Amino acid sequence: MVPWHVTSGMNGAIMVLPREGLTDGHGKPLVYDKVYYVGEQDFYIPRDENGKFKKYDSPGEAYEDTLAVMKTLTPTHIVFNGAVGALTGDNAMTAKVGETVLIVHSQANRDTRPH
Repeated sequence: MVPWHVTSGMNGAIMVLPREGLTDGHGKPLVYDKVYYVGEQDFYIPRDENGKFKKYDSPGEAYEDTLAVMKTLTPTHIVFNGAVGALTGDNAMTAKVGETVLIVHSQANRDTRPH
């Protein structure tokens, strides 16, 4: 089941560029100094009757409960680039004044637009 794999973190992005590179609406080449990838991942973790996250012995055992949470499209956790702090501190996306940066964002579950 594809949604099960996607909400289990099994997704990503491949950006295929034209041989001539990216262009604007007038055919002028888009030039950038850096490219950053931001992978946004939702996780849907079932909770027990007390609101605590449930634990299972295997992914298969969690299937029905996880499917019910997935259908709400309300993630219990949202992660960027796979971990807390993945885009901060030493891992922060940086640019110097005057540099042009291309940011590629992927989100396989919901329509999101980080800004």
